[in-house]
Amino acid sequence: MTYQRLDDEVVIIVPTGMLGAGISPEHVRRGIEQGAAAIAVDSGSTDSGPSYLARGVSKMNRESVKSDLMVIMAEAYSAGIPVLVGTCATSGTDQGVNWTRDIAIEVAEELNIQPKIACLYSEQDKDTLKQKNKDGKITPLAPKGELEDDVIDSCDHIVALMGPEPYIEAVKAGADVVLGGRTTDTAVLSAVALMNGAGAGQSWHAAKIAECGGQCTVHIRKGGVLMRVGKEAFDIEPLDLENQTSPETVSAHMLYESTDPLRLTEPGGILDVTDAIYVQADDRITRVTGSVWNPQPYTMKLEGARSGPYQTIMIVGIEDPHVLANLDAFHDQMQDLLTQRIASGFAEETSDFDVSLRIYGWNGTSGQPVPAGTPPPRDVGVMFVVTAPTQDLANRMAKSCNPLFFHMPMPGHIELPSYAFPFTPADIPRGQVYEFVLNHVVHVQDGLELVRTGWVDMKKADNMERTHA
Repeated sequence: MTYQRLDDEVVIIVPTGMLGAGISPEHVRRGIEQGAAAIAVDSGSTDSGPSYLARGVSKMNRESVKSDLMVIMAEAYSAGIPVLVGTCATSGTDQGVNWTRDIAIEVAEELNIQPKIACLYSEQDKDTLKQKNKDGKITPLAPKGELEDDVIDSCDHIVALMGPEPYIEAVKAGADVVLGGRTTDTAVLSAVALMNGAGAGQSWHAAKIAECGGQCTVHIRKGGVLMRVGKEAFDIEPLDLENQTSPETVSAHMLYESTDPLRLTEPGGILDVTDAIYVQADDRITRVTGSVWNPQPYTMKLEGARSGPYQTIMIVGIEDPHVLANLDAFHDQMQDLLTQRIASGFAEETSDFDVSLRIYGWNGTSGQPVPAGTPPPRDVGVMFVVTAPTQDLANRMAKSCNPLFFHMPMPGHIELPSYAFPFTPADIPRGQVYEFVLNHVVHVQDGLELVRTGWVDMKKADNMERTHA
């Protein structure tokens, strides 16, 4: 099968699904040889929970992010193409953008290059959002209700998900590196294709397929992909010459993190792939036609997270056949006894606490009832979690539960069984609990209204002094 490149294609390198996950220099160089116009990569997610947004810190370690930036900044600067990074430092807060900016500056200094760096900030001012809410410009997404000001005030950080417009403006203004705050995965990947005249439906659809790098390929751990985006079609090609895409692997990615596999809502419109056709362009490359972009009034999704109570955990392993034969009864009896012990021992301090027992090897992951007749496992791990208003209180509650948790007998059991504990001290402070509290969209005039842009031009010494100050 002979591959025919698209006449009007814009080529974008997507070297990995997450900055810091590892990038092959060979793959990037191959993409540049294919005429890439940009390197684009996501750096964030809500998959790991609200902690990273509430604290404004990265899930990925600094060393891994620096290693990946070292590869893509060196290759892109040499080729004269921009690097675009979306949702810096996991949650896209302002401090996350600045954290990534400082790494990029360090990388540039070590590479002896002088890029112009654009920083796109999408963290939101609470007073601005309250006014938007008062004006009826914030609407809820299911299952949330109308937004109250006290919820806005309770958030540690609030970000709005950007579309491609701020990236396009930054590249047009001469940015060599664009570091974005919270952005939809697809927006950062589609920006340069849209800027260069590729079809809107094709750009958004290609970006959706490529958002996780190699996950849309046959061998998902063999590196990222090339997006070849034209006016009427797009191709998805693996960067690794030993990897392939297929109509199945490409089309299946519309199922990923989507409530509707045919329509994807993004800032400023809806991608409709109802009539998309996926064909094998050659042994490695899949071509897609029929993608449609339907413009809509511009909205940006809001994400907000707040700090909550504190937790302490304890863990035991159990091989006792008497317990293993009665795990549901064991759970319920221990839950009642531990709850009663805390309620009676700490009544003067608080009634606001929670005890959770998770039996791993039985139903610790789902928490759902186990079907009748399920045979006993060989052993289980039991995790105790107590949640309380302060860490000190959670620690003391756990200590009070320690004897029962490690030695509670069942009816007909020996009087003082002992369960295996892997750590000492047995009570482990887990720290603060965090919560997502916003699931709303804000209606804006355009994709630039709630985004601020800062610049670091490494060719200007006075600018560098201010950056490091």
